[in-house]
Amino acid sequence: MRVATWNVNSIRTRVGRVVDWMVREDIDVLAMQEIKCKPEQFPAQAFDDAGYDLAIHGLNQWNGVAIASRLPLEDVEVGFPDMPGFLKGHDGPDLPQEARAIGATVDGIRVWSLYVPNGRALDDPHYHYKLDWLATLAADTQRWLAEKPDLPLALMGDWNVAPLDSDVGDPTIVQGVSTHVSPAERSAFSAFEKVGLTDVVRPLVPDGYTYWDYKQLRFPRNEGMRIDFILGSKPFADLVTGASIHRNERKGDAPSDHVPVVVDLDLAADEDDDDRPMIFG
Repeated sequence: MRVATWNVNSIRTRVGRVVDWMVREDIDVLAMQEIKCKPEQFPAQAFDDAGYDLAIHGLNQWNGVAIASRLPLEDVEVGFPDMPGFLKGHDGPDLPQEARAIGATVDGIRVWSLYVPNGRALDDPHYHYKLDWLATLAADTQRWLAEKPDLPLALMGDWNVAPLDSDVGDPTIVQGVSTHVSPAERSAFSAFEKVGLTDVVRPLVPDGYTYWDYKQLRFPRNEGMRIDFILGSKPFADLVTGASIHRNERKGDAPSDHVPVVVDLDLAADEDDDDRPMIFG
């Protein structure tokens, strides 16, 4: 099985690119972020013609997540159970939830498409919302793994965190000034490793960015960031046989500012096969 994540930055604008890439690269499951449309506005026919089923969660022209799969999508879940909401200028419980998370099971693999809040600025309420959102997801993930320790689980998407200094090539991103690299955000990201997940791509693809701003020739100068990740449980990580970051999808006409991140899974892998890459640390 070939599984991928991609912040498409408006699926209606880029449906041709996305579907063509999926078919060309033989993608079985794609987690999409920033679809920027309601389900009824999603260009579903192009996916249907290519043989993909869809699970879609979008509320307006902002945010939005979806999963496309060649195999049946089962147990679709919109939002994780305790996901916090956000409304500028308001605090407290019961705030409206944004379209940032959708989960589904595909051939026994539990996948989530996640669009982590940006944070905007270190002194912005959205930054605290981001930290709360990540902490709540980590707590829910810990519970999922405790309830089903053998579950192959993958949290995929645009995490809006660059966990290592080597993940930042954009000179405008400065520690102590910018979001995405603050100690609190990096700690929130590392919490997922503590509850039992691991980055299944980095051990196989140690270098490379996944996002480049459209401004100031960031892509030609390779001044990007690595903020798109696939984090997997041990049962998921044990299935991974390969990984790749598809940098060339940032080229050409009207690209997204993010590129796809892909992992290959061997669903028939024998747990005793010592020839498989060891990527769970």
